[in-house]
Amino acid sequence: MNYLAYKTLFEEILSAETPAAPYDKPDYLNYTKLNQSRMKRWDKHLVLSEAILSKLQEITSPQHWIIITEPWCGDAAHIVPFLIKITEQNPLLTYEIQLRDSEPFLIEKYLTNGTSKSIPKLIARDESGNDLFVWGPRPEGAHLLMEELHEAKADFETIKIKLQNWYNDNKGEEICHELAQLIG
Repeated sequence: MNYLAYKTLFEEILSAETPAAPYDKPDYLNYTKLNQSRMKRWDKHLVLSEAILSKLQEITSPQHWIIITEPWCGDAAHIVPFLIKITEQNPLLTYEIQLRDSEPFLIEKYLTNGTSKSIPKLIARDESGNDLFVWGPRPEGAHLLMEELHEAKADFETIKIKLQNWYNDNKGEEICHELAQLIG
C-alpha cells in the first residue's frame, strides 16, 4: 500500500462501529488515534537534514523500500512520515508499506535480534530485489533510551511519555543521519 492508503486505513479503523482486532481493544484504538495525530503533525512540519538530501542526490540506481509497520505502533508514527518524505526526494526511490500483522508476514525474515517483530522496519532493495540495507525499528538514541527505561523498570506510561519527548526533541535528526549513512 502507499502512504495515502496507509493513512486511509487509520480513518477506517477509527470510524468503524466495531473495529477488527486488535483495534477492538480500547488501548489499541487510542494508540491509533494518537498516532494519526502524530503523523499529521510530522507531515506538516518535518524537515529533512542537508546530509540526507545530499546523499539522496547520489543515488543513481533504482531502490525499492519496503516499510513494515502497523497503525498502533508509536515509533512508526514518528518514523514513517520521514521515510515517505525521503523517498519523495529522488524518483529512483519507490516504496510500499506492508502491515506487520498481515500476509505476507515479511517481518518473519527481518526479526530484531532474531526474535522480535519490532517495527517499523525498513528494507531497501536494489532493482533485482536484493537487500541493500535493513534499518529499524528505531534510531539508536531512542533505542538507548528504551534500554535505560527498561533497566530502571519504568512503567509503560513513563516510557510512552519519555519516548514521545525524545522524538519531538530530536526532530528526526537521527533518522536522517542513520539513513544517510546507509544510502548509496
